[in-house]
This record gives sequence, C-alpha cells and structure tokens, in this order.
Amino acid sequence: MVVAEAFVAMPFLVLSVEGALRGSDSRYEEAAATLGASRFTAFRRVTLPLVAPGIGAGAVLAWARALGEFGATITFAGDFPGTTQTMPLAVYLALENDPDAAIALSVVLLVVSVLVLAGLRGRWTTGSAA
Repeated sequence: MVVAEAFVAMPFLVLSVEGALRGSDSRYEEAAATLGASRFTAFRRVTLPLVAPGIGAGAVLAWARALGEFGATITFAGDFPGTTQTMPLAVYLALENDPDAAIALSVVLLVVSVLVLAGLRGRWTTGSAA
C-alpha cells in the first residue's frame, strides 16, 4: 500500500525538487569547490540548504496527495479495516451507512490538513535573499 501511495504521490516531490535544483545557482557549488570542499560537503552544506524549500514543499504536496488517494488504495491494497483502510476509504464507507460518522471523519481530515498548512505557513517563503 505504501508503495502504491508513493508511486502516485512521487511526481509532486520530483517536480518540486527538480524546479528547486534548476533554480539554484551552480556558482555557489563552484565557489565551495575552489575553497577545498569535497563534492559531498558542497552538496551537504551548499546545495541542500538551497533546495530545502523545494524539498519541503514537494514533501508536503506528496503527503497531501497520498492522504487523499483513493484509487491506489482500493486497487492495490484493498479495504481491510484496521489494516489497509485509509481515512478517505473510511469516509466513503461511512457515508453509505452513517453520514454523521462520515462528516466527523471528514472534519478530522480537514483539521489535520489545516494544522499542517498553518504549521508550515511562511516556513519556505521567508528567508534571506542570496
């Protein structure tokens, strides 16, 4: 199930990281190399901090996509309560029998999403300009 969710959500992470890598300036890595830094040190100390906002944004997008994924869970993992049942599947099944429970589960999903977005608000947009 995790592999199916990762397969569906990974493009969001890859595209965000790719955009961040394309937008980063390679002159910083070259400057680190001229100062004696190894390739790994330049990656760890220069490149990774430059693309961290893209990695974080991509991870949040991928998590949100996986959280709401419905088709991959049904197709690859099934719907076994307590084993592979995800919140979207629980909402779907509860909607048939108990609409109040479906609303409660939907509110839980909404609150978790809002808390994550509020916690990450401004984390990657505020920073020093290079």
